[in-house]
Amino acid sequence: MIATGTETLQNGAIGESARGYDMIDENGLWPPPPEIAYLHSTSLHVTDPAFRAAIADVVKRLGSEQVQIRTPLADKRLVSGDRRSALVVASLTGAFPDQVRKTILAAAPAHPGVTIEETGDITASNARERATSDDLQRAEILSIPVTLFVLLFAFGAVVAALVPLLLALTAVAAAFGLLGPISQAIPIDDSVRTVLVLIGMAVGVDYALFYVMRSREERRRGRRPHEALERTIRTSGRTVILSGSTVIIAMAAMFLIGTKVFNSLAAATISVVACAVAGSVTVLPAVLELLGTRIDRGRIPFLPHLHTDQADSRFWTATIDRVLRHPVLACVLSAGVLVALAIPALGLKVATPSDNTLSPQNIPELRALADIRRVFPGAGETAKLVATVPPGRAGALKAQGRRLERLARSHGIAHGPVLETSNGDGTAAALFLPLSGAGNNAASRRAIQALRHELIPLTIGAIPGARTAVTGDVAEDVDFTHQLKHGLPYVIAFVLILAFVLLLVAFRSIVVPLKAIVLNLLSVGAAYGVLVLVFQHSWAEPLLGFTSNGSIIAWLPLFLFVVLFGLSMDYHVFILSRVREGVDSGMTSDDAVRYGITATAGVVTSAALVMFAVFSIFGSLSSLDVKQAGVGLAAAVLIDATIVRAVLLPASMKLLGDWNWYLPRALNRLPRSEVEAPPLRDPV
Repeated sequence: MIATGTETLQNGAIGESARGYDMIDENGLWPPPPEIAYLHSTSLHVTDPAFRAAIADVVKRLGSEQVQIRTPLADKRLVSGDRRSALVVASLTGAFPDQVRKTILAAAPAHPGVTIEETGDITASNARERATSDDLQRAEILSIPVTLFVLLFAFGAVVAALVPLLLALTAVAAAFGLLGPISQAIPIDDSVRTVLVLIGMAVGVDYALFYVMRSREERRRGRRPHEALERTIRTSGRTVILSGSTVIIAMAAMFLIGTKVFNSLAAATISVVACAVAGSVTVLPAVLELLGTRIDRGRIPFLPHLHTDQADSRFWTATIDRVLRHPVLACVLSAGVLVALAIPALGLKVATPSDNTLSPQNIPELRALADIRRVFPGAGETAKLVATVPPGRAGALKAQGRRLERLARSHGIAHGPVLETSNGDGTAAALFLPLSGAGNNAASRRAIQALRHELIPLTIGAIPGARTAVTGDVAEDVDFTHQLKHGLPYVIAFVLILAFVLLLVAFRSIVVPLKAIVLNLLSVGAAYGVLVLVFQHSWAEPLLGFTSNGSIIAWLPLFLFVVLFGLSMDYHVFILSRVREGVDSGMTSDDAVRYGITATAGVVTSAALVMFAVFSIFGSLSSLDVKQAGVGLAAAVLIDATIVRAVLLPASMKLLGDWNWYLPRALNRLPRSEVEAPPLRDPV
């Protein structure tokens, strides 16, 4: 990455939105970015001398900066309806936004009756980036001690706990190193760093736990360290490759959407999973060989742990016994809970991230921006309409542009003031129309559709040779959501079909992959329902510190589907590998299920606790999209490791019995898996 540099995705717009940005760039139609002084009072009106003095002071101070100034004294549109708020707009023509901000805020102490705040396009963007970066840095730092604590609880030994943590960290570091060359072909979105840490820590810890747990278990059976490691490689090593392949297949499905954001997410997640798998089958066995029995050093006395190296856990044995004694009741109750959680997902609504995804209470620049948009309808999200016409038709473009503006206002689509820019000869122009609605709601999206399909064809679109496009944040939302809905069926089909084929070959059963797909879909559906219950309503706002916008971030449902399907399959493959070993060794189906669940309970619980803890940290951040991802992933892991793997999976396997391993005669030529069977019982 250092040698090649990382190419960052500057804009993830697609379709007409992307074309509109290109047209604005090509014709130099961007207006100077505005910085805004927001003056308001609870006791004074704008016409009061003290308020007018505050406005005059701000204007006077800005006079020394390189800015173009619009004042409420000359433009009544900059005065609020209740006449207790006013805006002074400084368009930057050469000044630095930080200096303009300092200049505006310096006037505040001299006017105690008027509150003076400052915000603007660049200022708010910089504040947003700082807050997000600080949040992510804190979460990344916290994830390391939290993961280590859970692993200490799992193993009860310092060295054994450090091995999975180090594998996860090296996988993340290696994937970051790969981003440089990858980004030359696929520009990387800013959100990738978060995704890399989340997925890298999850799969890295999972795969190392599979190895460390199995090697300790084999040594408990009386095998020498080298022999135990060889057996671990033949069993858990195969499971890691199979699990990693399933996760990579799921992640690769994001390429089918055809958007820059999903392409970068797919490339990054595939790279970190591949690094974790590669490290697990190469470096990790070497480390375990070097450590030998020393991996158990650093025992922590009096620390209760999950006994990840034992298959005789009283809790899990008692749980599985009850499930296997009443499989019908267990299936009905567990499936009923999952369906009940999934039902709210039928009302799931999506929207692309807007610039208010951060909670503004503790960020002055964002708080001022939110207040301005609430008080001044014309300060909301804008539709950026850009048009070019052949030479000689500049007059027609200007006239039709004014007509379009009048129609947009009369139809309630846009508010004033409307900003207009044009090139030197007038053959290219842009209108910046403040939209009705809050920018991320249905009214704003309907306004974009009305502009594109009704008003533009009646006005600028009627000019011969005219090229038009509507872009902006809301237009990006419309285009992104349309592309997402178009590609979603292909993604689902791709993941399900390839996962089915992979599990069919791995377990030589047609029932196992079908059941795995059903269980994973129930788990994902329940996670969607939790997201809707938490984030499309307001009851959880005080608990999690956010303001609901009534929707889920548009990229999240698809991302959660591929990630959760992949991570859920990790557990499924790991457990079923042990069940299959039991069957191949001569156990009855019931005994094999009991053996597989209890033998893997400790490591599955440990891995789930690590992921739940790490995802919960990200769920506590202030950025709404990261918060939703963290809560969704944490809820899904908790649901999957408890209801699905501990209850529904064994109950369904009990009901199916030997049919779990049914393979039609036509598929008997599938290659056989070469997994050495374990003994029926651990040596006493």
